[in-house]
Amino acid sequence: GAVLALSKPPGLPVLGRPGELSLAVLLPALRGRLGLPTELHVVKAPGREYSGLTLLSSCHRATEELQQFFTSARQRGQYPATYRAVTVGVPAEPEGEIRTGLRWQQQGDTAVVVPVPEPGRGSLARKEVKNTLTRYRVLGAAGGCALLQLQPKTALPEQLPVHLTLLLCPALGDHQHSYRVGRVLGVPFLLPPEPAEPRTQVLDEALLQRLGLSPQQLRRLPLHIHLQELVLP
Repeated sequence: GAVLALSKPPGLPVLGRPGELSLAVLLPALRGRLGLPTELHVVKAPGREYSGLTLLSSCHRATEELQQFFTSARQRGQYPATYRAVTVGVPAEPEGEIRTGLRWQQQGDTAVVVPVPEPGRGSLARKEVKNTLTRYRVLGAAGGCALLQLQPKTALPEQLPVHLTLLLCPALGDHQHSYRVGRVLGVPFLLPPEPAEPRTQVLDEALLQRLGLSPQQLRRLPLHIHLQELVLP
C-alpha cells in the first residue's frame, strides 16, 4: 500500500546539510526505482548515528495519521518503538527504567544533550529541560559487553546514548558521550559533562582484539544502536 519500510545505515541523516548525502536526497531516486506515482515522505526514522527501521509513505494522509499515532501512543504510556543496543559494560540490574531530565547545553561551537537529575518546575515549564524515560532489558551478555532492548517513552535526540551512560554502560561506538564513564580498578563511575569535542571511545585491548580493530580504526566504529521494531495501529 502507501507504507514502505527500509533499513537505514548508521551515519546517514534524514535531513542533511546542503550538499550532504541524506535520506531526503535519496527519496526521489528510490521512488523512481520502485516506480511509485507519488513522492515519498519520511514517517519515522532513527537519528543520524542510529541504524534501523525507517518508515516511509507515499500518502500525506497516511503520514499524518501514523505520526499522530506515535505521538499519542507515548502520551498514553505505550512504547511504540523498540531498539537494540550493544553496550560496553553490563547493567547491574537485568531490567529497569532510566529516568532523568535532559537539556541542550552549548559546548564550544556545538550543542550537546546533558542530564539534569532533578530539574526544577520552572525549567520544565519553560521547556528548558524535558523529563525523559527509557525502559531497558538485558537480552544477553558476554566478555564484558551486553545486548540491550531499549524502549523510550519520550523522544529526544541523543536520549538513548545519554541514558546508557547513566547506566554506566555506554553504547559501543559512542564517540560523543562515552567519555563520561570512567573506571578506577575496573569499577565504572560517572564523570560530569565538560566542554569538549567528541572523542574516540576508549576500549580495552581485549575487546579491540575480539572486534578485530586497531586503535586507529576505532574512530570509524559506528554507534551500535538499532531501531528494530515499530508498532503500527
